[in-house]
Order: sequence, then C-alpha cells, then structure tokens
Amino acid sequence: MAAAAAGAAAGTVAQVLSQEKSKLVGETRRRFEAEYLADKSDKYDSRDVEKLQQDDAWVESFLCWRHDVVDETLKMIDESFQWRKEFAVNDLSESTLPKWIFEVGAVYLHGYDKEGNKLFWFRVKFHTKDNKTILDKKKLVAFWLERYAKRENGKPLTVMFDMSETGLSNIDMEIVRFIINCFKVYYPKYLTKIVVFDMPWIMNAAFKIVKGWLGPEAVNMLKFTGKNEVQEYVSIEYLPPHMGGTDPFKYSYPPLVDDDFQTPLCENGPITSEDETESKEDIETDNKETGEANASEEQVVIPRKISSVEPTSKIEESDKGDSKIKTLKKSLSMFKGVLLHISPAEELYFGSKEIGEKKCLIILTNVTKNVVAFKVRTTAPDKYRVKPSNSCCDPGSSLDIVVSLHGGFTISPQDRFLIMAAEMEQPCGTGAAELAQFWKDIPRSKIMEHRLRCHVDTSKPSSLTLKENSFNIPSKSNEDIHLQLTRLLDINRKLQDEVDRCLWFQQLLFCLIVLVLAFAASCFYLLYSQGSNNTL
Repeated sequence: MAAAAAGAAAGTVAQVLSQEKSKLVGETRRRFEAEYLADKSDKYDSRDVEKLQQDDAWVESFLCWRHDVVDETLKMIDESFQWRKEFAVNDLSESTLPKWIFEVGAVYLHGYDKEGNKLFWFRVKFHTKDNKTILDKKKLVAFWLERYAKRENGKPLTVMFDMSETGLSNIDMEIVRFIINCFKVYYPKYLTKIVVFDMPWIMNAAFKIVKGWLGPEAVNMLKFTGKNEVQEYVSIEYLPPHMGGTDPFKYSYPPLVDDDFQTPLCENGPITSEDETESKEDIETDNKETGEANASEEQVVIPRKISSVEPTSKIEESDKGDSKIKTLKKSLSMFKGVLLHISPAEELYFGSKEIGEKKCLIILTNVTKNVVAFKVRTTAPDKYRVKPSNSCCDPGSSLDIVVSLHGGFTISPQDRFLIMAAEMEQPCGTGAAELAQFWKDIPRSKIMEHRLRCHVDTSKPSSLTLKENSFNIPSKSNEDIHLQLTRLLDINRKLQDEVDRCLWFQQLLFCLIVLVLAFAASCFYLLYSQGSNNTL
C-alpha cells in the first residue's frame, strides 16, 4: 500500500511538472510569434519557425538551458534562428561543402562513451589556422551537428578534443569558440562533456579563456586527460591505439564516417512460437519494476489486433496472456511516427534476469491506410537476434518484435537499434524476395527511421555494491577519486614550479644585462671624462 501511495504521489508530481512545462512552452511560442515574428519573418528560415511551433522538445531544450526564464529563452531562440539562416543550416549537405574538408579527417562522429553518448571527434593536429577556409570549417561543424540532431533527436553527445602531436600552428581559438557557442546557443542540451586529451602545457593559458567562454555552470564539463585518465570516460574499444585503446577504426572518405547499422544475425532466426510466447511472459516479469518507474511518461494504450505476420496458432495463447501484455504496453512510452507508432520510444529494457536469455519487446502499430514494410538493424549484430527483423504490418494492426540477447554477451549502452519503415502504396507481395526488391527500389526520402538505445539497469548492481562494501571488498570510492585529484594537482604544481623557475631565470638574466649595460655606460663615461681633462 505504501509503495502504491508513493507511486501515485510521484505520478501526481510528474503530471504537475509536465503541465507547468507545457504552459511555459505555450507562452514561449506565443511571445516569440508576437514579439519576434511580427514584420521580421525574413530574419528566420520558415522551416525553423514551423519546427518551433510543432516540436515541444525543441522548445523545452531552450527553456531548460535558460532555467525556464522565458525572456532569456526568447533571446536565445532569436540568436540561434538568425545563425541557422546565415549558415543555411537546413540546406547543409555533402554537396554544399568542398570535398577536401571531409578528406582531411579533422572532424567526424564515431563511437560512444561509457554512458552511451556519441563521440564527436576533433583531431586538432589535422587543423591548420587559415582565415580563407575558416567559414567552410565552421560549416563542417554545423553540418555534423545538424545531421546528428536530425537522426538522434535530442540525444546528447561527448566532444573529444584529441590534441596529441599538436603545436601552436594547429590551435585556432576562433574555431574553439564557435564550437562552444554551438552547444551554448545553437544546440542546447546536446553537450555532456568536453574531453581534452594530451593538451600541451603551453596551452594552459588558452584554455583558461575557454573556461570563461563555457561559463561557471558548464565549466565542470571540461575534462583534461592523458592516456590513463581518458579511459574513465571512454572504454578502450572506442579509443584509438595512441590513446591506449584497441579501436581499429581509421578515418577515410568517401563515404561519410558513421556507425552503420547492420542487420542482426539469424534474421527471422530460430525463435519458435513457443519461445516467443515464453519471452513475453519473461518480459512481463522482468520489467514489472521498469513499468512502474515509467508511469510518469506518456501513457498509451495500444489496440490489440492480430497481424497477418503472427501465426494463427498463437491466437488463443495470445488472448490468454492479453491482460499481462496490455499492462506491459501501457507502461511504455511511444514514439509517434508518420507511418508507425513505436513503443518504447527511446530505450529497450531487458530487465534484470540473472539466468537465461534476456529478451525485450518492441511494439509497432501501423497508423496508415496501406501496408507498411519494416526492417530492424543494430550496431551489434553478433549480440542480438530479432524476430521478425524484416516483414510488414497491415493497416491499423499492431505487431510484436522480440529482441533477444545471445548467451555470453552483456548489454551495453552503446548498443543501438534502427527501425526503418516505408509505406507499400502498391501491393507487391510480402515474401522475402518481394521485400528485398521493395527496399531496393524505394527512395530514401520515403523511408521513416527511428533509433532505440539499450538501457542498462544499474539499480541491482548498486545494491550489490553496497553489500560488497559492507564486507570490506575494495571498490572505487571517494578516496580513489581524491587520490587521482591529488596526483593531478601535484602534476600541475610541478609544471607551475617549472614555469616560475623559468620566469626567475628570465628576471635574473634581465638584471644581469642591466648591470652589464650600466657598467659599460659608467666605463664609457669615465673614459670620456678622462679624455676631456687631458685635452684641457
């Protein structure tokens, strides 16, 4: 009873907060239209204005960065929109930028940090300061950020400044300031941290200026690392060898660098009907707590219809467990696409099952009047099997996709799934050959894409950690962090001592030069005086 009351209270608080946020979003839109759009519509790209009126999350990102102060939020939106039109951000593409700028390999997206955030790489040694190309370099940064924003829809990323093998000729403070402004004004809420690797000590003064640009609230996002410290933020599988990692990735262009999604192994694999039914019961048990935790999210009841993809032999069994599955579905948030509604909206929860195969459910609902073909891809095809991974969904029907983790593998927040969907306006069959031909012929502009990431449940491991600590089993604690901080401060102190010593020698040398000059001047004066006396 107490748990139920606490859950209800939490739900009420979440609902109130959601209502307050909705009011602020509405006020921001009304005031922007009244105060900034009147007689000034040519200042902005109409596509940005339209998105502002339709995308609540975009408005909320500006509000959050300005602590829900509407006046400051409006100024930020105005500045951002003017910049977007000036740089023609909505029209940036590979064809609008010079080919050489991609070939250099100074800026690209690749890999994930330990929290599952995408890595945005800046290889500083490949950058040379040049006022003639500065605009193209800024547009390249904007191109990658806009491309990521459209594909990931608000998911944060981590900036990696790789400063190994760099010198003063590679440092361009104007570009650094532009990058910081992108995250402070143009793409709020996207930045989690800036990891600076192997920064030359001569750049200490320059990065004090960078801290000023970041501001007091964001300065904690700046992480200075070496080969040992960088692995606290990024695992070795996504670090290049010169950072102590094992990532074999080497930049090349074309094509554009990206972590391409691959079709899972065992497509439509060896998951029998019995196994699939069992998985639903496992999912309902494993995710019971997860469903309660997500109760504050958007509640959506998905109509249960029998899809042509589901075997007819399962109808009775499906009806028996219908109430359990409905309970599960209600708790999941939903992404509302133009072709499919997808539940869950962002994260796949595999539960906390210790033994056996971990599974979770993706529910697709066709909201069109035609058959919709879909396929599922993943960044880790060796780890997961998907049933079905390439099929179609009838108009108005729902379909369940079972995602299973192979034994011996662990779930990682870097694992992503891509759901691709396209409307089959003309009936062309639903067999494997017909679907393969359909995907080959369909234009990319008609394909809907949605990405899901894997959620790693840390609640149970944290409780185990507490128990282990109670038996004096060592773990990474505040003392370890304090030790690392002390070591860093000691290194910084030694460097400062070296700088002070250099300054002392400079001052000593200056004094000696002054003394020598004074001695020479006095000698010259004495000689001149003696000569004058002899003449007289």
